[in-house]
Amino acid sequence: MDAAEYVDRPPLAHSAHSLMPQRAEIWYLEHSLAEPLARPLKSRYALRALATPPPGKRTSAPHPSDTPVVCLADLGAGDLITLRRLVRKAPRVRLIGISRNGSNKNVAGCFATLPRKSTPALVRKTVDAAIANIKLAQRERSARADLARAEREMEELNRIGIALSQTREVGALLNMILAKAREITGADAGSLYLVEESRPDNLSSGSDDRHLRFKMTQNDSVQFPFTEFELPLQENSLAGYTALHGEVINLADARRIPRNRPYRFNPSYDEETGYSTRSMLTLPMKNGRGEVIGVLQLINCKLHPEARLTSPEIVAREVRPFSGRAVRLALSLASQAAVAYENSHLYQDIETLFEGFVQASVKAIEQRDPSTSGHSLRVSEMTVGLAQIVDRVDTGAYASMRFSPGQMKEIRYAALLHDFGKVGVREDVLIKAKKLYPLQIDLIAHRFDYLYMEMDARKEREKVRMLLELDRPEALARIAALDEEYLLRRAKIESGFDAVLQANEPTVLPEGEFDRLFEIARQTYLDPRGAKKPLLTSDEVRYLSIPKGSLSPDERIQIESHVIHSFNFLLQIPWTRQIREIPRIVRAHHEKLNGTGYPYKLRSDEIPVQAKIMTICDIFDALSASDRPYKKAVASDGALNILEMSVRDQELDPELYRLFLEAKIFELADRV
Repeated sequence: MDAAEYVDRPPLAHSAHSLMPQRAEIWYLEHSLAEPLARPLKSRYALRALATPPPGKRTSAPHPSDTPVVCLADLGAGDLITLRRLVRKAPRVRLIGISRNGSNKNVAGCFATLPRKSTPALVRKTVDAAIANIKLAQRERSARADLARAEREMEELNRIGIALSQTREVGALLNMILAKAREITGADAGSLYLVEESRPDNLSSGSDDRHLRFKMTQNDSVQFPFTEFELPLQENSLAGYTALHGEVINLADARRIPRNRPYRFNPSYDEETGYSTRSMLTLPMKNGRGEVIGVLQLINCKLHPEARLTSPEIVAREVRPFSGRAVRLALSLASQAAVAYENSHLYQDIETLFEGFVQASVKAIEQRDPSTSGHSLRVSEMTVGLAQIVDRVDTGAYASMRFSPGQMKEIRYAALLHDFGKVGVREDVLIKAKKLYPLQIDLIAHRFDYLYMEMDARKEREKVRMLLELDRPEALARIAALDEEYLLRRAKIESGFDAVLQANEPTVLPEGEFDRLFEIARQTYLDPRGAKKPLLTSDEVRYLSIPKGSLSPDERIQIESHVIHSFNFLLQIPWTRQIREIPRIVRAHHEKLNGTGYPYKLRSDEIPVQAKIMTICDIFDALSASDRPYKKAVASDGALNILEMSVRDQELDPELYRLFLEAKIFELADRV
């Protein structure tokens, strides 16, 4: 047999008949009634006359091994008991009784019963039937043994398949694939290669655009440093040949490869480590499309799994070729491994794709409202940090709270996407910096400017009238008084405009005395057409009278609607079971424990704890973030004081706020 043996299909099993000698045996006791019946069959079967044991003594029969044996027993002379005792442990024996009275009635324990005067043809036919029955029973036993072994192998492969399907991390999966392949084949060592696409800058004209990556290696007998590396996808290496042709290479001795084979064994590994490679099995990992995506290389099939191959003598004693069964099992595992690897790779690709979608969503939010740049990332960093603290505490209200890795991922994505619904809010409302929109304050400024010009014009007209109607000294005196009155009135109007500008500034906390606004609003002026108009309209006064922030109640409803927009958007995504709570968490991140939050006025027990965690982090960042058009940044101490007030007002969870404060979670925002 060549040292290199290709295995594309399981080898043909030997038939049960080929395992047995062609010439079966007939046993009988010397000088018994069976002897003349057996004699005519000597050309067909081997005859064996057994000595009758002396009374009271037992004589052992020759061991029948794998040879079918038919015993002819004289039922009238007690041969049956003697022969039964002699062959009681032999699996391939049938007893045929010889009846002295000519009856062919079957006797318990006998395959058949023949009359003493049976013809040679009848005896031959009965013996043939007994031999056929032995062979049939043997085939049945062999089939049952094969079935039991196949069931054990199937159970093992199923167990491995389940383990592979439950492992998502690619590195851990590849390590398990190699370890399980070695386990089921009894390999002392092994390596795993992946087929990868080459980078465009590495390609040359007419070359294969793939290469092999030596991904990992394992060895029970020798430990050594390992770093993965690339190697060309060529036929001159065992792994390269298998990857290119999808064929199995089973070497009884890796150093004795026929010269007509294109590949050669590379001894450098053995030379560097002192290891001794003998038997080697190289097989492809094929995906469902029949493409080779990797190569498993198993080294030194051992007789005893616990053996360590530390010397040539141990190698010679322990190492054997990989059997056909090992090849079949390894191929089955390689197929499972390829599917598991592709699924894991696809899972990571999907994760990467979704991560990109999340980052793009965050960017879209920030482009809609650039002043909040970094808010989602900072809230995510703090929310995850506080969730990790909650997960670790063993005292207090959250001592029993634990988050799985999937829930941690859920919390992170929810925090990143919590404001995505802002894309559905009117942009002028979303970025509104003051209580009045820019156009509104411009109109008010134009009104005051017009009033100034109208006052100037009226003053000049009055001066001309005085000069024309009065003598000069009196006119000059009146003009001086008029200028003084004008300055006082202009100062009052300018003070009113300053009050409007001051009222237009948003505040973090409720404040403001608005009587001055109402006084200004009662003032009127004549427009160019002579119509009397108020200096401030009722809508302008309403906006300027907003006690906190820059939004009117209607505008605040529009801003608050971003939660509904976020929730409805996130509901459209087919979340996996591990992170399906993201929409529910996002929906509740503006709810308050006392039911004063929005949009659903949920109370404490109705709010997910993940949302309670996010709410604290969201409010802190909204307060302490750098200056925005509609507010000045609040120092961290001030932001914490406002949070503490919210805790006292039963809006925020006191235990979560305590953990937030003690663990200094707010400092995590500085890392983003």
